[in-house]
Amino acid sequence: MKTKTMMKMMVVLVLSGVFCVSADGPHKDIRVLGCSDSDGENMFGLDGEEVWYADFKHGKGVRPLPSFVDPIEFPGGAYEQAVTDLQICRSNLKTHVKGLKDVPLEKDPPSSHMIYPKDGVELGEKNSLICHVTGFYPAPVTFSWTKNQENVTEESSRNVPYLNNDGTFNQFSTLKFTPKLGDIYSCMVEHLALDHPLVKFYDVQVSQPSVGPAVFCGVGLTVGLLGVAAGTFFLIKGNECS
Repeated sequence: MKTKTMMKMMVVLVLSGVFCVSADGPHKDIRVLGCSDSDGENMFGLDGEEVWYADFKHGKGVRPLPSFVDPIEFPGGAYEQAVTDLQICRSNLKTHVKGLKDVPLEKDPPSSHMIYPKDGVELGEKNSLICHVTGFYPAPVTFSWTKNQENVTEESSRNVPYLNNDGTFNQFSTLKFTPKLGDIYSCMVEHLALDHPLVKFYDVQVSQPSVGPAVFCGVGLTVGLLGVAAGTFFLIKGNECS
């Protein structure tokens, strides 16, 4: 894992990977606690999935897993404890910034940026676009969405950054949309390690059935019928000769 410098933009204070054995085999859980002057993160994960995080903007704890997944219970007051941890983090941050003020900040730009629909695209059917970024440090990145060059960022949502095995982060943003032929969406990503934003476009298209298989089957059927006719002809001629 890379060794990262704790600086003013984002500080990861707690990172714990614990292997435990159960009837289902080994599992790995993780906790990430971080803060900046204006933002903070407190997240618990299990086997690469977020199971709980503190939403400091809306003042509540969030369980992002879908409803069909067996819930993982958290003790009462988990969000209140996250707020206390955030205050301690910011206090420690001031100390680290003062002690490391002359240490340059290590920065890694995103190594991958993709935009894709969550489900198969059908015109008029509600769907979601996912913009995924990975390989960056420090966290987070900033997402901006457009539809036909109109800003629709307020209609989107994003998850908290998740730690990769190499010490970098990945993060995604989701935009609900109803596909309409010709609509063009874009997802722009900004990060302090980038000289300019990264932009990916998604053009709503519905794939048309290929004529190749139909032509192939038609030719095959024709050749097959000709073969049957030729075989019948020679069979009759052979009987006449005998």
